[in-house]
Amino acid sequence: MAKHEKSESESSQYSDLSSEEESDTSENDECSEEEKSENDFNTVKIPESDDSSDDNQSVASNNEEDEGVVEDYANSDVEMEKTQLTVRNDLEPEKTSGNIAKIDEYEYDSSDEEDLRNTIGNIPVEWYRDYKHIGYDLEGNKIVKPKSKDEMDEFLSKIDDPYYWRTVKDKLTGQNVILTDDDAELIKRIKKAHYADANYDPYPEFVDFFTYEKMIHPVTNHPETKASFIPSLGEKRAISRLVAKIKRKKHLDLPEVKKPKDDRFNFHYDIWSSENAPSKRLLRYIPAPKMKLPTHAESYNPPPEYLFTKEEEEDWKNTEPEERKQDFMPQKYQRLRHVPLYPNFVRERFERCLDLYLCPRAKKMRANVNPEDLIPVLPKPRDLQPFPTMLSLVYIGHKAAVRSISIEPKGQFFISGSDDCTVKVWEILTGRCIKTFTFENSVSCVSWCPNSEKNICIVSVNKCLYVINIGVGDKIVTNNTDNLFKQLIHEDEKVKDDSVVNWQIISEDKEEAKSKAWKEGIRVIIKHRYEIKQLTWHYGGDYFAAVMPEGGNKHSVIIHQLSKKRSSMPFQRQKAPIQRVLFHPSRPFLFAAYQRHVRIYNLAKQELTKKLMCNCKNLSSIAIHPKGDNLIIGSYDLRLSWFDLDLSNKPYKTLRYHKKAIRQVAFHPKYPLFASASDDGTVVVTHGMVYDDLTQNALIVPVKVLRGHKTIGAEGGVLDCSFHPLQPWVFSAGADSTIRLYA
Repeated sequence: MAKHEKSESESSQYSDLSSEEESDTSENDECSEEEKSENDFNTVKIPESDDSSDDNQSVASNNEEDEGVVEDYANSDVEMEKTQLTVRNDLEPEKTSGNIAKIDEYEYDSSDEEDLRNTIGNIPVEWYRDYKHIGYDLEGNKIVKPKSKDEMDEFLSKIDDPYYWRTVKDKLTGQNVILTDDDAELIKRIKKAHYADANYDPYPEFVDFFTYEKMIHPVTNHPETKASFIPSLGEKRAISRLVAKIKRKKHLDLPEVKKPKDDRFNFHYDIWSSENAPSKRLLRYIPAPKMKLPTHAESYNPPPEYLFTKEEEEDWKNTEPEERKQDFMPQKYQRLRHVPLYPNFVRERFERCLDLYLCPRAKKMRANVNPEDLIPVLPKPRDLQPFPTMLSLVYIGHKAAVRSISIEPKGQFFISGSDDCTVKVWEILTGRCIKTFTFENSVSCVSWCPNSEKNICIVSVNKCLYVINIGVGDKIVTNNTDNLFKQLIHEDEKVKDDSVVNWQIISEDKEEAKSKAWKEGIRVIIKHRYEIKQLTWHYGGDYFAAVMPEGGNKHSVIIHQLSKKRSSMPFQRQKAPIQRVLFHPSRPFLFAAYQRHVRIYNLAKQELTKKLMCNCKNLSSIAIHPKGDNLIIGSYDLRLSWFDLDLSNKPYKTLRYHKKAIRQVAFHPKYPLFASASDDGTVVVTHGMVYDDLTQNALIVPVKVLRGHKTIGAEGGVLDCSFHPLQPWVFSAGADSTIRLYA
């Protein structure tokens, strides 16, 4: 405060000086313009050494001795401009960042040099706003403020000065400081709310030292200290006291052992006394397992994140019950009394009580067995490709359940028979219906001739069997097929009317009814006494068999030879009716499936070769592997049995993955695949690899469950399935009047 009063008194003295004295002092003070510019430059430029700072102090002291050192800065515009020009002329445009660092006043700053620039201490700078100086130096001389620019100079410098945008004013000294590139980048990062240091990483890579995986080596492996093996002195003394008391047979002050509250199963008894021994049933008592506690989703007022959206609710309803993640759908109620009665409460409680009552619980010695070793090692499904995985095409045209389908040997067309009394011919790739054959009754079975040189299909309608020339595909094959039937016309008179089978050859030249049937494609009609349930071809394409379970023990199977118009009944004395028959692909064997077993007959020797025990109540379908050594059998009691004919007459493996009766089974002619169709509306595709090495068993792995058909009451779901002869595709015919292709 004394200095501040002194400055005011001095300023008043200087203001009373006459004009003459001012001129004299100005002449003495202005020794040269270069010295003044040098003096002003030193107030801005950082001194390079201590000598230069001493020179500045000496110059300031000399000017103080002269009375005209304090002059109006408003009249010294030219000198300040020269000072600024000298500062800017020292900056080279090619080396901007380096030169800016040289004139930076804070580069060589220290605590000693701060007193030369501003000595006001904690006094606000605003107090010196109306004065020409800002503080005093050590000798009491005023430190003159640098000149402030007016608006015109500020505007000109904004245009001409290339460093204007990075020039800031120091409030403590009033000087202009030019920021470096690093300072400008720092300000930009702070304005964007970024970290000041560009090299600072706020989110370094996190290394989880303690992982969930089981580690071989411990986290720390420090050797145990020697003190951990040697008891402490206190422990040693406590043990010595206990040993001494035991020797003196004195009472030990040990805590009492509390007995358990429930002594019902705490059996302590005299083993030599038969009266106190408890019963063996109590000794074998095992508590029943407890039910799981309810979760948040099972609450009557669950959190919003547990509730289903409309899409999730539709997906949950369309998903099969066994594939749902939850057995229930969470619902929200405002109050507990608003919750309705759970419909399955009584049933679930009854099943729970039944499980607790019937479940046998017994104590067993636990063996140290790894659970993973008990699971058989099977390949993953993606390693067993190709196999059908998704629905590719739906053939719509029938109006009732489709009972049977059959594929052309070349894989271009297939036929289907339905309860709407029609047989349709479809093109596989386009899904177009090419032809439709209409009959009087529902079609039970259709079968395409396996010989690609004949364009023949057989259809069973009630008690009649129709041999039809389909008339699609190669025209040469179609004409050759007609020529074969024309040769049979001349032998029509020789065919005798049998009480069981009646052959009728269709001609285009005789009656109108026959000529109309010829135009429709029907070539032969074979009438039987009983209803035909199954048709199957011999691999040569000349023989085919018709199965009639209602025919009894004698007429249940009839084999027809098309080239000679001859029929034979191979089984005359059967104890039970035959349900299905199948020809061996390469040997003269005939597989006859009864309700509970399968018999293999040698047609050449006319003798029984082998009898297979199926372990099922009612057999429904049968299929043989293309190599002829393995057989699969489906039954109505949900079982699918795989037989290895060279291994045993009992099933090598029994699969049970369907919920309802199995209607049809089929092998792929080229790929190691087989499929089973069921009334539950699914087709299960299984990988079945048969190895040439007799010591290696067949590999059976279910790979895909195909869904899409709807189950319709008593008619069932999927009634028939068949593989494409060349591609890994499977066709399925359902009770919903559709045929689906899965690829």
